[in-house]
Amino acid sequence: MSQHDAATQYRTQDVNGLKIFYREAGAAEAPTILLLHGFPTSSHMFRDLIPLLAPHYHVIAPDLPGFGFSDAPSPSRFTYTFDRLADVIEQFTDTLGLTRYALYIFDYGAPVGLRLALRHPERITAIVSQNGNAYEEGLSTGWNPIQKYWADPTPENRAALKAFLAPEATKWQYTHGTEESRVAPESYALDSALLARPGNEEIQLDLFLDYASNVKLYPQFQKYFRTHRPPTLAVWGKSDPFFLPAGANAFKRDNPGAQVVFFDTGHFALETHSAEIGARITEFLTTIRPRAVAH
Repeated sequence: MSQHDAATQYRTQDVNGLKIFYREAGAAEAPTILLLHGFPTSSHMFRDLIPLLAPHYHVIAPDLPGFGFSDAPSPSRFTYTFDRLADVIEQFTDTLGLTRYALYIFDYGAPVGLRLALRHPERITAIVSQNGNAYEEGLSTGWNPIQKYWADPTPENRAALKAFLAPEATKWQYTHGTEESRVAPESYALDSALLARPGNEEIQLDLFLDYASNVKLYPQFQKYFRTHRPPTLAVWGKSDPFFLPAGANAFKRDNPGAQVVFFDTGHFALETHSAEIGARITEFLTTIRPRAVAH
C-alpha cells in the first residue's frame, strides 16, 4: 500500500441534496470498515484510530446529519429521527458502492448501524461495538432525565435537557472515568463549537426525544444477533457514565461467540486507548478475514 492510500482523505458526498462529510483511508480494494460516531461528536473522534486501521483496511467514517461538518438542515426541512439518520447513511453507503463492510458503532452510531444491519444483514461482515449499547441493562441512571422526557414530552422536560448541550457537560463526557490530562482539549472544544451553531440545539433535543425508538428496537437488534451471529467485538470503557459494562456483557447472551474487552477509561475510550483498541480490532478482524474479504 502506498503512503497516499494510508493517508486520511477528507471528502464530501451529496446524498439527496445533503452534503455528508467523511474521512477515508486505506486501499479501496481492502476490506471495508464503516465507522459511525455518536453524540455529541463526529468522525473527528476517529482521528487516531483511522491511521492504525488504514494499512489493513478501507476505512470510511462519515459525519451524521446535524453533526461535524455534514449539513445540518433545520428540523423544519429534515426530520431528526434515528430512522432518518439511518436512511441517509444507507444511501451514503449505496452511493459509495459499499456492499460489504464491518461496522464500528459508538453511542448514537449503534442504533444507526444496527438499523443498517437489520435492513441488510448480508452486508455486515463483523461488528465492533465501542460503548455502543443494544440492551436495557446497559442504560445507566444518567439516562433518567431523558427517559423522563420520553414519558412526558413537555416543554419543561425538553428545556431541562439543554444542560446536556453545555460546554461543561461535553467536557465531562470526555473526561469522566479517566485522567483529564490524557484527553486532548480540542476534542471537546470542537464538539462544543459545533453544538453551539445556530439551530443545532433543537436538532439535538429532537434526537434526545427519538432515542426512545432505539430502546424499542433493542429486541429486534438482539434477534439479529441470535439469528445471524455476526462476529462481534465489544471494546468498552468500563467507567462510561451512560452505557454500563452490563450492556457489553449482554452481547454474549445472544451471540455466545462475542468477545468483550474492558478498558480502564470512560465513554470516549479512543481518546485514551486508541492504540490498544486499534490492535484489538486488527487482531479480531484478522481472525474472521475469510468472511470479511468480499465487498
